[in-house]
Amino acid sequence: MGIATTGLHHVTAIAGDPQRNADFYLRTLGLRLVKTTVNFDDPGTYHLYYGDESGRPGTLMTFFPFHGAPAGKHGNGQATAVAFSVPERSMGWWHRHLSDLGVEVGPIRSRADEEVLTFRDPDGLTLSLVAHRQPDPRSPWENGIVPPEHGIRGLHSVSLSVDDADATAGMLTGMGLAPTEQQDNRFRFAAGDGGPGTYVDVLVRPGAERGLVAAGTVHHVAWRAPDEPTQAAWRSELVENGVSVTSVLDRQYFRSVYFREPGGTLLEIATDEPGFTADEPLLELGRALKLPPWLEPSREQIEAALPRLDLPSENNPERPVA
Repeated sequence: MGIATTGLHHVTAIAGDPQRNADFYLRTLGLRLVKTTVNFDDPGTYHLYYGDESGRPGTLMTFFPFHGAPAGKHGNGQATAVAFSVPERSMGWWHRHLSDLGVEVGPIRSRADEEVLTFRDPDGLTLSLVAHRQPDPRSPWENGIVPPEHGIRGLHSVSLSVDDADATAGMLTGMGLAPTEQQDNRFRFAAGDGGPGTYVDVLVRPGAERGLVAAGTVHHVAWRAPDEPTQAAWRSELVENGVSVTSVLDRQYFRSVYFREPGGTLLEIATDEPGFTADEPLLELGRALKLPPWLEPSREQIEAALPRLDLPSENNPERPVA
């Protein structure tokens, strides 16, 4: 394909209780809630977007929290881990911070030029913090919970678990990603110029059990397209190559198309435009429930069906809780 992505746009996962999800990502990891909306295909469920101050592409982790959702199962055919980028010399602080809040964390491990700290969110989603020797120029969300010198800069990478690497690798390279390194059964690919926010690790696990997408698992991984014309050209190329792709869907803050890579993971191409200030000012992001125009007539019923969310004040955040 002639179109190449510059990196990750967002990762979307399934959660259970929405309050527990918000507590963890806001008060424990120190991200900003940049949009409170609903699943456009199931408006009785929130869609919560966490990221940096403005929710720039590449910093976004989003969730569909289905209250009472059954636990998913990690396995082949899905994205099985999400990593965030943090500065060098931050790992000790994060290990203490998470441990003090009751989060079970593993040891700090060295991997190539990185330090990695792995843990799980309250629904069992596997997360990592990665400190890379290559500087990450992105700024953290300065919210008073996590000191800026240790704050999350954005997404670092995602890991896809597959039976066989060849077909998945073929699609990734066709999307403009290049193989960069291999460690045992882990094959890393990088988009654009590489660096945090551009990586996908393909984990080859022949014969491993297939995963089940439900609470605590990734629903899809989105890659960046700068604008709608580029996205349309990319979609046409996918179709010409025999890939089953959805029509372009209006997600209000970006436009999306979806398809599956050969190993089974659902992928998305999302536009950088128009962004999260399309319907509310920067300083007010995430504070109010925002609905697309076609759902506004049902606002009263939607609000009545959604559980109440107790969100911290950005200017006076509550004590972090796990």
